[in-house]
Amino acid sequence: MELIHTEVPRHFQYVTLSHRWGAGEPSLRDIEGRKIYNMSAMGGLGKFQGFCAVACRSGYSWAWSDTCCIDKHSSAEVQETIGSMFTWYRQSALTIVYLSDVADNGSIGSSEWFRRGWTLQELLAPRTVLFYTQDWSLYKNLTSANHKEDAAMLAELAKASGIEPWFLYYFSPGMDNARSRLQWASSRLTTRPEDVAYSLFGIFDVHLPVLYGESAEHALGRLLTEIVSQSGDISVLDW
Repeated sequence: MELIHTEVPRHFQYVTLSHRWGAGEPSLRDIEGRKIYNMSAMGGLGKFQGFCAVACRSGYSWAWSDTCCIDKHSSAEVQETIGSMFTWYRQSALTIVYLSDVADNGSIGSSEWFRRGWTLQELLAPRTVLFYTQDWSLYKNLTSANHKEDAAMLAELAKASGIEPWFLYYFSPGMDNARSRLQWASSRLTTRPEDVAYSLFGIFDVHLPVLYGESAEHALGRLLTEIVSQSGDISVLDW
């Protein structure tokens, strides 16, 4: 029985992808029921193929990407996904961060990945992270099994994100240091204005309705109201 409890969860460990969305990202309907390596490697599909190849070489049988593992035609599934995404990244065995705009000899600090809204929780949530450059090489050829445990890399991540190393490694969702959490997100951008707020739901561990079509101001207002209600910290209104 002990062997079952050990081996079954190990078999179902999964890898998550964190990346900046680009042109030609595959949807669930694009790949459902198809062998991805028999498909064209153009655009986002090529990135997805590269991600799956790295996950496989790392010994994992399961991989998850926010491009094609969500049925975006289902509003209920989108709502559930936004409410669960922090947990999915936290529970992943490994998160692979793909920096499409960083050359093999480049610096992560120049990447747009650090300026996007959704990637904030994808930096904070996972316990184990590996960064890859545009040709799918490990960043600076670092051989550590977890870049969050490499002191030099952690310092570089802190500089690029503006987040102290302690938070990068030990982060927990919730209301502690609420104003700082909002400040981490203040310079980040999202394609959909409302996502400025929705991308923070997991970081604050709040569960609010996802109402695409509302203004960014209204979405942020709902989030700030919930933060003040739970934390009692009105300083968050001046972030």
